Amino acid sequence: MTLIPNASPRRGVLALLATLALCLIPEPPRTGEPGQLATILVRELLSVHTRNTPTTYYEGREGPTGFEYELVRRFAGQLGVSLTIRADHHIASALEAVRQEGDMGAAALPLEPDLPGVVFSRPIIELQPVVVYRRGLPPVEAADDLPGLSIGTIGGAGTGRVLGELQADYPELRWAASAEVEVAELLGQVEDGELDAAVLFDHQFRLNRLFFPGVERGFLLGDPLSMAWAFPAKRSLALVEAANRFISELHDAGELDALVARYFGHDDYLEYVGTRTFLDHVEERLPDYTELFREAARKSDFDWKLLAAVGYQESHWDPLATSPTGVRGLMMLTNATAGDLGVADRLDPAQSIHGGARYLRQLHERLPESIQGDDRLYMAMAAYNVGLGHLYDARRITEQRGGDPDRWGDVRESLPLLQEREWHSQTRHGYARGGEPVIYVRNIRRYHEILSYVDRSRREFPRLNARAEEAEPARLPR
Repeated sequence: MTLIPNASPRRGVLALLATLALCLIPEPPRTGEPGQLATILVRELLSVHTRNTPTTYYEGREGPTGFEYELVRRFAGQLGVSLTIRADHHIASALEAVRQEGDMGAAALPLEPDLPGVVFSRPIIELQPVVVYRRGLPPVEAADDLPGLSIGTIGGAGTGRVLGELQADYPELRWAASAEVEVAELLGQVEDGELDAAVLFDHQFRLNRLFFPGVERGFLLGDPLSMAWAFPAKRSLALVEAANRFISELHDAGELDALVARYFGHDDYLEYVGTRTFLDHVEERLPDYTELFREAARKSDFDWKLLAAVGYQESHWDPLATSPTGVRGLMMLTNATAGDLGVADRLDPAQSIHGGARYLRQLHERLPESIQGDDRLYMAMAAYNVGLGHLYDARRITEQRGGDPDRWGDVRESLPLLQEREWHSQTRHGYARGGEPVIYVRNIRRYHEILSYVDRSRREFPRLNARAEEAEPARLPR
């Protein structure tokens, strides 16, 4: 369970008002037990049940993150209370926990008005089901292509209901639904051949598709569902009404759309750009920052081209870059990391580059002495992306699997397992987008190789470069 304090100055006033409300309001609430919202304000704590997934809640580079975490954090802030998160649930257990204990569930729950024991908030976002299938199979482009395929989905997500409605037209349609799997496991089963296809939500696939290149997007299935928060039906509706007002205000202000874009609108930022684009950026952007990278390299004892490669992977050498999770600047430092490093302005290229170099050096030095050479460098880079805690979790998984936790090649195989419930449920820091640091390190190594080649060519073959420029064909005047 995770406790997130809230230092809002409104807390004491709200708690006092809530206490007075408990004492002075004579009429009973409309349903069940009295005063859930008032009780929350008095104890100054909102208890939320969720799932450890990339679309709900997980421990990211800058601490707790996730779309629904961000929403409930803001909701708790509006109430002026702290937030406690229990994230070891799947959908069914989150709903049962809401019925029995806790204040609410925020776990990518489909709105089901007739579900016993809970009441739902107003819709938050749409959830569009999509069919995905294993690469190499005949294209799955319409419902006619589904009968005869081995299909899986997540139990309780609402996608099973969509398949059930489709079965009225296709009686031979079959699928398996499991509450124990999450998106990464489901896509892994498709890629590995255990399933032919799966039905999940479109935003979930977009967030994960980069890590499962053997899975193809098929087609949108049925009408969108609605995601909502769940509350215990036996208690007062005041908390539900407060949540509905909060969601409405967020929507009307445009902040809800901004959060959707932030968390679900950037699904390809880790992909490796084409060599031609990279070389264009080497010519057009890098010269503005080369001397800064050289200075930072001298102070941090890294190859300047390696630091430049990290900077390119982080921001494409854009000093004003902002990631989907809010880290900023050319080296994409978090607020907390920037503060620790003494970086006052993350958007200042010099501060960002020197800060990023110091941070990479700190990570490099904090790793166990048993990790040596390039393995140490690659693990430091992975920690720059995913955090030391998740890297240590991957090293422990590597040991469990009989690998060497000091070898990057073995740890690289374990990092993606942090996306699977079977593995991340055993770790200290829980879910992580473990496929990201693998791609991250691979890309940086590739950028570094190209930069080294370009730099070596310029130093070793200056005459060849000059002759190439002289041989450039004359351009006709316009």
